Parts: sequence; structure tokens; C-alpha cells
Amino acid sequence: MLVANVVCADNRIFTYTYEPETEPRGDWEYEQSVTLRAGRNAAVGQDDYQHWQFREEIEHGVTDNYTVSLYLNHDYEHFTDPASGATTSHHEWTGVSLENRYLVLNPTEHAVGLTLYLEPTYDGSNFELEQKIILGQRHGDWKWALNLTHATEWTGNFASNEGEVEVSFGLAKQLTRRWSLGIEIRDHNELPRYKEWENTALYIGPVVSYRRANWWAALSMMPQVYGVNFTENPDNNSHLELEGHERVNVRLLFGFSF
Repeated sequence: MLVANVVCADNRIFTYTYEPETEPRGDWEYEQSVTLRAGRNAAVGQDDYQHWQFREEIEHGVTDNYTVSLYLNHDYEHFTDPASGATTSHHEWTGVSLENRYLVLNPTEHAVGLTLYLEPTYDGSNFELEQKIILGQRHGDWKWALNLTHATEWTGNFASNEGEVEVSFGLAKQLTRRWSLGIEIRDHNELPRYKEWENTALYIGPVVSYRRANWWAALSMMPQVYGVNFTENPDNNSHLELEGHERVNVRLLFGFSF
């Protein structure tokens, strides 16, 4: 009963993988997301690569089954071109997102929880539409979640488009009333103009979360364990994909209710 009281719907225990629970009706929450994508290589002209992604979110439970969130997105990117020695560092506004999650099957009432997710993002010249199927369930102190994700991004005022397909899975155990520890697995793929399956990158790593009465935090560190570019080999690496992906992804989530 103590564990059930601590692990509420507004508590994230994974960082990339959403759980099916939605925000209770009338609740408000602020969430901060910080992601570091680090490590490409000299072959693609991006030595000392760092890509920081920041998302500020206000989340509201419209009903017990429907949650809506407003995101502000901005990025910072830094790398050095080994050929010229020139360093690129820039901060970029990446738009506003409106996340919608609808709970179809409540995991407390069904064998598996199911939530549908839709998130449009627009920054003035680029538009993205992301969809997820979110599955998950709790078994005692253990909890798992599986996300099937598809997104389409239109760039240059809809002049070009690219598809993305991702599968992510999380499994965690509640260690105490406050702490949980688990693992996340994420496979991300890019499909330029939907004409070719360009690449795939598989990440696996630990995730830890901590919960208090009105706030929570979750941290993951996921190195790339396998990757390949199917159309060519621009990074000269046969085991990792280091042109469109990085050696390691680190993500910190922090949220509090108000």
C-alpha cells in the first residue's frame, strides 16, 4: 500500500518510455527535460559533438483519461570540424509542442494498460507530427512499459519530409518507497522522404528515479550498443551509426505538482 501511494500517475520512472497512466483530472504539473546527445566522429566532420535538448512542459489532467501538455523546445549544439579546425556552437529555438495522451485501457482494470499519444510541433518553418502506442503494466514491485512510435517531420515550409520509427521498452523495480531502478532499451530509425530506410541505432542503459510528495526526478544513461547506416558508411564505423546518432544519450527529467 505504501508503494502504491508513492507511485502516482504523475511520476515518471522511465525517461524515453512513457507509461500508460495519465494525469488525474484537475491536476497541474511542471516538467523539465534535459537531454545530452554526445559523441559523433571526425569522419562526419563533427568532433567533440554535443547536442543539448531542453523542453519545458506544463501538463494538465483534463479528465482522468485525457492529459494535455504544452512544451517549449530549444537546443544547443557544439562540434568541431577536424578538417578546418572551425568550431560551431549555436542555440536554436525548435518550436512549440502540444502533447495529447488518451487512456484507452486503465492498467488497474485490465491485463495491459493502453494509451494513445499524438504530439504536433511547429517552429515557424518546420512541422512534426508524432504518434505513439503506449503499453504497460505493474506486477508487484516491477513495472514495464513499451512504446511504438512513428513521426513525420516536414522541413523548409513543407518542402521536404523525413520519417522516424522508434521502439522503446523499460523495465524497473521499486526498491523503496522513494527509489526505483531499471533498464531502458531504445531503437531509433530514420527514413528520408520515406524512400529508403537510412539507418538504425540501438541504445541500452540504466534508469533511476526518485519520488517525493510533490516532486520527482528520473535519470538515464544509454550508450549506443549497435548501429548501422544501410545506404552508405559515412562514419567509417561498422558497429555504430555516428552520422545521425550519437555514442551516448543522457536524459534527466524533473517534475513537480502545483
